[in-house]
Amino acid sequence: MTQQHPAQPVNLAQKASLISEQWSPRVVAEMNDYQFKVVRIEGEFIWHSHPETDEAFFVLEGTLRIDLPDGPVYVAPGELYVVPRGIEHRTAAEGEAKLMMIEPRGILNTGHEGGDRTAMNDLWI
Repeated sequence: MTQQHPAQPVNLAQKASLISEQWSPRVVAEMNDYQFKVVRIEGEFIWHSHPETDEAFFVLEGTLRIDLPDGPVYVAPGELYVVPRGIEHRTAAEGEAKLMMIEPRGILNTGHEGGDRTAMNDLWI
């Protein structure tokens, strides 16, 4: 489902505040084949990778921890981190964090791992 261009700029914090459940990314904009998604997280996600694409995380609120094979990276509000394609990773937050993710349309949040943490794709907010 392709959304119309918004008449106003997208307020990422406001869009994230509309999401009621954690670990449920929602699309707020598209550019070419890429989607911009906001998500609320708390606790730890599952280890996974995306062999076909890089994945970008921009922190809006809270602190994001990205566990990588060589150790964790901490991403503060206003900071961006890109996980390279094929690198196994796990996102986590002590306390709630709100993020924007940038990734190609159709990429599953759990990569090829699947499971009950896999979120529906192309859900707009």
